[in-house]
This record gives sequence, C-alpha cells and structure tokens, in this order.
Amino acid sequence: MYQNNLAFAKAQDEQDQLKSYRERFYIPLDKQDNELIYMCGNSLGCQPKAVSHYIEQELNDWANLGVEGHFDAQNPWMPYHEQLAVPMAAVVGAKPSEVVIMNTLTTNLHLMMVSFYNPTPERHKIIIESDAFPSDKYAMESQIRQRGFNPDDSLILWQPREGEDLCRYEDLEAIVQEHGDSIALLLIGNTNYYSGQFYPIKKITELGHKNGSKVGFDLAHGVGNIMPELHENGPDFAVWCTYKYLNSGPGSLGGCFVHERHHTNKNIQRFTGWWGQNKDTRFNMRKGFDPIPTAEGWQLSNPPILSMAAVKASLDIFAEAGMKNIKAKSEKLTGYLEFLVNDLNNEDIAIITPNDPTQRGCQLSIQVKNADKALHTKLTEAGVISDWREPDVIRVAPAPLYNTFEDVFEMVERLKKIL
Repeated sequence: MYQNNLAFAKAQDEQDQLKSYRERFYIPLDKQDNELIYMCGNSLGCQPKAVSHYIEQELNDWANLGVEGHFDAQNPWMPYHEQLAVPMAAVVGAKPSEVVIMNTLTTNLHLMMVSFYNPTPERHKIIIESDAFPSDKYAMESQIRQRGFNPDDSLILWQPREGEDLCRYEDLEAIVQEHGDSIALLLIGNTNYYSGQFYPIKKITELGHKNGSKVGFDLAHGVGNIMPELHENGPDFAVWCTYKYLNSGPGSLGGCFVHERHHTNKNIQRFTGWWGQNKDTRFNMRKGFDPIPTAEGWQLSNPPILSMAAVKASLDIFAEAGMKNIKAKSEKLTGYLEFLVNDLNNEDIAIITPNDPTQRGCQLSIQVKNADKALHTKLTEAGVISDWREPDVIRVAPAPLYNTFEDVFEMVERLKKIL
C-alpha cells in the first residue's frame, strides 16, 4: 500500500482532495524563512490566514459602533456564539442545541462535574485513566475534596497492565464490576494525550450507564481529528479545547457538550451566571434564574468576541472541508507515518499508539528507549516541530488540513539521519 520514497509521497499529495487547504494556513518558518515541518497540532494548531480578517472585522465594528455592535455589527455580538453551534456540532457529532463554545477547558470540566458528579456516602467514586492529562486529574481531585471526600478513596485509576502502554477495555469492565454501586462518574480523557489511544466512547458510555453512573469525556486531544458522534453515543457530557486541532490560537476558548436529555431538568445542580439565563428575560435583571433549555444554559458570562472570531475562522474551514474527509486523510497520513517509522527497523524506537486506525487520532507517540530528550532536541534542530513528553515519548501529529505526505516522508528522513 505504502512506499518508502519521495515520489510516492508527492503522488499522494497530488491526489489529496484536501491539498488546497494547506494554503489557508501559516506554516511556521525557520531562521532562513524556510517552512518547518510542523507536526505539533496536538499542542497548538497552525494559524488560519483568515483569522486576522475575522478579528479585524470585530475591531472595526467595535471602533465604529461601540456598544451598538452587540446588535448592529456585521456579526452581531449578542448571538455571536450561536453562529458557532452548527459547525461545532458537525465536528463532534451532536445537535447544535447540545454544544456551546465558552470559557476554557478545565473551567468547563469543573462546571460539568458540578452538574454530573453528585457523590453520596455510598456512591462517590470517579474512574479516570491512570495517565490522564494532569489538569483533568487535578480538577477531579479538587472536586472530590470540595464535596468532603478523599481522592485516595474516591479516585480510581484505569491503568495499563504491567509491561504494557495501553489501557484494555476489559480491565475497565473489571473495575466497574468490582466497585459497582460506589461509582458516581466515569470521566475519561479521550484521546489520551500521552499514548494517543482513542477509547471507545459508546462502549464506555453504555458500561457506565448500565452501572447507574454518569459518563463524561475530555476530547481535548481528539476533537477535530476523530469523530466522537456524541449525540448518538450518548455520554452525559464532554469538554474540549479549540487551540489544538481546531486551530483557534493559544489559550483560546473551550467547548462543551451536554446531551439533550438533561436540557430541561431545572433541578440539575449547576453553577449559574447571567448568560445562561432565559434569553427572553435575561435583561430584566431582577428575575430568578431560568436556564436556557440547551447547552447554553451552562454559560456564565457573555462571550469574548475577539477570541470567538478566531474560533469562527477555523470552524468555517472545517465546515467546508468536512469531518469525514478530514478523518479519512488523517488515517492515511498516520498510516504512512507508522509505515515509515517501522521501516526504519531501529530497536531504539517504537510506536506505542495503537496500530488500528479506529483506536487513534492524528497523533503517533514514538517511544525512545533508553534515552533522554536529546533525540527530540536534535529533531527540532533539524526543522521538525513535534513535542516531548516525559519520560520517553516524542508526540508527532500530522494534521490533515495543513500537513502533507511529503511532510511525513521528510520528517522520517531527518529522523533517520539523526538516528
């Protein structure tokens, strides 16, 4: 299927239906103004060239209209976030009413746990994967303590077996069976930031719900490169950021999904703010809180328009390219990268990410045996931007919208020279 030569890579790029999208992004340059091989979309995506235009529009409307921009701007600010619901829903496989762009990822994670982690003395435990992103673990530990419990007793780690790098679903089943009615929440980071492993959303959701537990996912490392089909798969909630594969800029806003079955439950616990208030009475100011019966009901404050403009610029590209096309190219790119790395036949490196494309996203995690960060440093000096995660992994993420097969081929060629 694949061939280890530049001619093959170029031929694949010529046949690529998404090849024109690379021109829609700025690719970072080296000191000689040559394009770097940028494989770090799992950390920060490249900037869409349209971002400056989108933000400039809002700056101009602010300058010319002042407060009236809330209603009279080209993209009125009052309902600005609503423009993002349809393209964002298409990316995560949800109904537009089930998604909202707001806050940042960990803030949204806390808000969701307020609503969906309701511990009792009998049912107070949370299951997470053992190598969850640290911020997720910190958030869960603090929520457990705030509710009067001890993380040592209430936080259960789903971990790989000894000598393995990936979590097995059957081990999660065993944990649920063992702890049973004491589990309040399954909250899994999907896709795993370190290994790149994608966990089966539908199976985990059904497992948790059958046990009477709530189920949520952190999609930070999956959104924009996997198809989570959140509405159909049915978790109670999900959260994500938009600055990785969604290319919305450093520290940009987060996204949130709340399944529609929870929208009209006015008794659900939540932290509240005026932007989640019924839109018909929001400006009456003196009315009691009446939540919007959609995911918008979890909003706290009016949205930051300049940041949202960057999100809109990226989501417009996603809507045009289509997630099915993006996912298809992702599988081909990572498949080619996997083929080339394995073809090195080097005992000092190994890919720990699953080789089944349905169990991973864009990222491949290359484990460097018996080494420190030196190999990654040399790769960076050779013009390849990836990232290092302790103790021994280089994360490489060819993003379908702006990376090419030639990028992948050249990256491995430079790795080969360094090795």
